[in-house]
Amino acid sequence: MAKYIGKRFVQMILILLAASVLIFCMVRIAPSDPIASMTKGKKISDETRQALTQQYHLDKSLPEQYVIWITGVLHGDFGDSFDYKRPVSSLIAERIPTTLQIVLMSAILALLIAIPIGIICAVKMNTWLDRLLSILTLIFVASPVFLTAIILMIVFALKLKIFPTFGAGKTFVENLYYLFLPSLALSMNMVALIARITRSNMIEQLNSNYATTAVAKGIPYRTIVLKHCLKNAVIPVITVASIQVGSMIIGAVLVENVFALGGIGDILISSIKSSDYPVVQSITLLMVALFVIINLIVDIVYALIDPRIRLE
Repeated sequence: MAKYIGKRFVQMILILLAASVLIFCMVRIAPSDPIASMTKGKKISDETRQALTQQYHLDKSLPEQYVIWITGVLHGDFGDSFDYKRPVSSLIAERIPTTLQIVLMSAILALLIAIPIGIICAVKMNTWLDRLLSILTLIFVASPVFLTAIILMIVFALKLKIFPTFGAGKTFVENLYYLFLPSLALSMNMVALIARITRSNMIEQLNSNYATTAVAKGIPYRTIVLKHCLKNAVIPVITVASIQVGSMIIGAVLVENVFALGGIGDILISSIKSSDYPVVQSITLLMVALFVIINLIVDIVYALIDPRIRLE
């Protein structure tokens, strides 16, 4: 098991290193002038421009800039924001709790909704209920997360006035109330995909020989479904769920922007517009790191559930 974890950890480091190079290069390719963004387009003297260029290491070659940035990242220093004139690490620390709460709530909501839907569709296969739920999940799979967020906002916030349209609560419980609608919007794609995969795997397990034997022995059908079939059907669901949770980190950027939640999504979008290199690089790398770490954790859980994985 230790060898398996070590192998996955080395792969994670290599992926993050490659991602950091790619992110750095993509940010620098953008045809923009960071000095102009810092000064809001105002005319400045050549001395001031030179001082800013040296302060933020923009006078150095790209490889040197990369080494300075990645060395700082390894020491917990993400640099200073061009626009906010503050350390990037403090900006992220202020805003990432909101993003993580949204992603965590979305993942929990998605699993609580999707797995029961998948089981119901499998048990009621080819009935009107199965067809209705399958059509709904297909619609949500095809819907972009920002469109789902806007529709939910119009229906539940503007029309029914059940949830607020933006902002955050003062206490933890109030915050859950404010974040419920954004989290639901973010979870819909995962709900649709997980429900369809659960349905497919449950149908396969319900038609298996061991399930048929269990029915012949007189074991209650509910026990067969929930205790035996679900246990075997849930392994592929875990794999897909891990990928979806990682994708939610990206989707949270759009949801935060729609609901004006003030998470890292808001600052990322504004920083892209203002060519704030340190913020864009650091937040993008952080998102990649979270995605990779989540997948590493799921790989370990997967190996614990299915020992065959450790032998690959």
